[in-house]
Amino acid sequence: MDRNRPLTKTDNFRLFLEDGRVDMDSNLVENAIRSPAMNRRNALFAGHDEGGRNWARFAGMIGTCKMNGVEPYAYLRDLFTKLANGHLAQDIEALMPWVYAQQGRRA
Repeated sequence: MDRNRPLTKTDNFRLFLEDGRVDMDSNLVENAIRSPAMNRRNALFAGHDEGGRNWARFAGMIGTCKMNGVEPYAYLRDLFTKLANGHLAQDIEALMPWVYAQQGRRA
C-alpha cells in the first residue's frame, strides 16, 4: 500500500481484513456523538417554547460543566442549594462552573 496517498474505503476494508488489531465497529465515534444527538431528539418533546428554552439552558449548563471538568450533578446540586439558601444576586459570577472548577471541585 502506497503511504503517500489517502486510504480509500477498499483500502480500509482490506486493512480490517488483514490486521486483527483493527476494530470492527465505530463505538468510540458513536458514543462521542450520542449525547448531542439524544439532546436534540429529546428537545423536540419539551412541550412548548419555554420548555424548549429551559431544556437548552440546562443542556448549555451541563455542557459548560463538562468543558470545565466539573461533574454536572454535583455542580447543579451545589448551585440549587446556594440559591435556596439566599445567594446574593449581585454575586452571580461566583456560581459559574469555571469558578466551581477553580475551587478544586472537578469531575
